Amino acid sequence: MMKNRKTACPGKAKYLAGKRILPEPIAKKTTIVTLIDNMDAYNGGRLRAACHLLRDKYSQKDVTVGLSLAGALTPAGLGPSTIIPLMNHGFVDWIVATGANMYHDLHFAFNLPMHRGSHMVDDGDLRKQGVTRIYDILFDYEDVLMETDRRLRKIMVRPEFQKEMGTREFYHHLGRVVSEYEAVNHLGEVSIVAAAYRNGIPVFTSSPGDSTIGMNVAGLELLAEAAGLQDKFKLKINPSMDVNDSTAIILNAKRYEHGKTGVILIGGGSPKNFMLQTEPQIQEVLMIPEVGQDYDINITDARPDTGGLSGAPPSEAASWGKIDPDKVEEAVTAYLDVTLAFPLMAAYTLQTTKPKKLKRLYDRGAELREKLIKSYLENNKEVEQLKKLIKKLSV
Repeated sequence: MMKNRKTACPGKAKYLAGKRILPEPIAKKTTIVTLIDNMDAYNGGRLRAACHLLRDKYSQKDVTVGLSLAGALTPAGLGPSTIIPLMNHGFVDWIVATGANMYHDLHFAFNLPMHRGSHMVDDGDLRKQGVTRIYDILFDYEDVLMETDRRLRKIMVRPEFQKEMGTREFYHHLGRVVSEYEAVNHLGEVSIVAAAYRNGIPVFTSSPGDSTIGMNVAGLELLAEAAGLQDKFKLKINPSMDVNDSTAIILNAKRYEHGKTGVILIGGGSPKNFMLQTEPQIQEVLMIPEVGQDYDINITDARPDTGGLSGAPPSEAASWGKIDPDKVEEAVTAYLDVTLAFPLMAAYTLQTTKPKKLKRLYDRGAELREKLIKSYLENNKEVEQLKKLIKKLSV
């Protein structure tokens, strides 16, 4: 006599608990939300899962959200189209971006145009004609690139920049000036760094020397040295300040506000690692008990088996303490072109969630650092020994 199938395979139900694959036909009335909700499998399914995670978890007021940006995203216009709307919607509380993304962001605020083009061009001829290319984005070398540099240098010799600072403070000062350019040019909100200034969102660049911004800082330092004006131009970018200030954001959210943290990792590289290293910094270096980020969304085209998926997939990141091991099943990695996936994610989020109150973490920088120091001194058993070693260095 044949046994009941459910009795014979009692564990089967958990594998077949997902929604049946039977999507509605795409029609004229199909919205972005309906389209994404009907993506059932493969990376379409992962995009749907990322959107649902944003809708269901990242939308909660106690979740502090970090956004990392790698790759040439701002030249492609993702600042005005995608990132700034998410910032204004309260879904971005802090940012880590390459210096290149922040540099090209300035073109928009300065009203220096970039154009759609083709990647099938003669680059030698482009050079002769004074045109610069980022894949299929074309812009004038002199009137855009060099003009941005000229304006940037004039900004960086202002009095408020003449001190040692992290990129967090640097971008805040830059954002104030850039926000004024936006207003004068009447283009609307087009600059991420300006929007960050207005919304009190801290922005970090983990490798500040690896961009035209860092190159211009170095050029001004060289000029000051050659002219014997080191006492006048005092801008120094200190990455250690950024390590502590970014770590303080996560510690405060988890330990002091008893909330949760989530990351939206667009691309990989140094920004992704810098955003995720906040947890190992808390646990491994400062020796403060913690378990990792609560929510994780990765949009990438890199692969882990070649070593190219910087910071590793969520499951591997859990072994470093970057992601809470108990939350790995909720993490989403979608292997998609970010210029396609990210705008769709933003549209879905804006259409399915209410705006969140801005946390304005930049304005709370001193408070968060004090909390970090307090927890460090209370939890790290090596503090007194390290103090003695440092004291010896100063003798």
